[in-house]
Amino acid sequence: MLHALILKDTGMPAKMAGAIEDDSVTFRWFVGERYLPMRQGAWSPAYRRINSYEINYYLVEHFGRIPLGQLGTFEIQVWLNTLATMYSQSIVRHCYVNIRSITRMAKKLNFLAADPGLDVTMPQTKPVPKPIMNQEQIVALIGGIKDLHDLCLMYVGIFCGPRASEVLGLQWKSWTGTTLVPYGTAYEGNLYPGRFKTRASKAPIGVPEQVRPVIEAWQQVCPDPSPEALMFPTFGRGTRKGQAVPRWSKNFLDGRIRPIARQFGIPDRLITFQVMRRTLGTNLQHHGTLKDAQGALRHASIQTTGDVYMQAIEGSVLQALNSRTSEILSDWKPTLVSGSQPIDGESAAPKRRNVNLARGLTLNGPSSILKGGLSA
Repeated sequence: MLHALILKDTGMPAKMAGAIEDDSVTFRWFVGERYLPMRQGAWSPAYRRINSYEINYYLVEHFGRIPLGQLGTFEIQVWLNTLATMYSQSIVRHCYVNIRSITRMAKKLNFLAADPGLDVTMPQTKPVPKPIMNQEQIVALIGGIKDLHDLCLMYVGIFCGPRASEVLGLQWKSWTGTTLVPYGTAYEGNLYPGRFKTRASKAPIGVPEQVRPVIEAWQQVCPDPSPEALMFPTFGRGTRKGQAVPRWSKNFLDGRIRPIARQFGIPDRLITFQVMRRTLGTNLQHHGTLKDAQGALRHASIQTTGDVYMQAIEGSVLQALNSRTSEILSDWKPTLVSGSQPIDGESAAPKRRNVNLARGLTLNGPSSILKGGLSA
């Protein structure tokens, strides 16, 4: 057929007034040659990797050989219903969103006369456990961390609730004294300035009063506190040897935090930035309004990009963050390190960065964290 020959020779479909009725255009070809090339430019590196995998594994593997014109609403709905009996809600919803996006683009590009995904519905799925950390686990974990870099990073993760890509991409210019302003994100050891998951992700991250002295203490002893420097860097390898680069979330948690958590019987599945973020959102419901929780997690929409870096954190949001942090830390008596000697006879492995923290906590947390001075 003429259209098949043109498609084969040029890689481009023949221009037609109506939809292309040609069995040579398969679902696999359209996804690989049209959909992904057009959409991937707007995706972050992390989302591109995950979403491309899911599209190819769940969608292309199932529908790949089917001519695009033969794909119908019935086939899509039955496929989604089957997925719902085997997979979690998140996977099924991703498949639901992706298949509808693909068929919608196919119609816009005149590969389909009608959109078969338009009337597809999201099926019921199995409930998925969404674990959170309790107060005892949080206190035990931060009490077991002796390295100031690690302690600061976990304080921000647990009490401020950023996404992993956000906290690992923070630079010292992000720290305003009361908030952390994201200027980009980090993924798999690379920094992506100006890249965010959503527009709302550009909003400042509220920092409870009890967390601020920990950030200031780390700033005093970190290797490079200049504005453009990363707050939580690691050392580059290979072609980036000698450079300060962003950490990999999994490597940091696996190597430095989960071994401590296991000493207190805390499951590995709870030591993720996603769980920390979910825990914050859940706890804030008891310390403020739902709007406060949404503000702290930066789920609210932002009107304009221009005022993002000047946007104030709502007073009620900070009040809720302070209340929740105070409740968790109210009775905490941490094991602290004074210079190279552990306090009260506690054993401590040698660390790169130790801090002389106050021996107790006030209601506002470690407000006197700098009282004893710092030692690198």
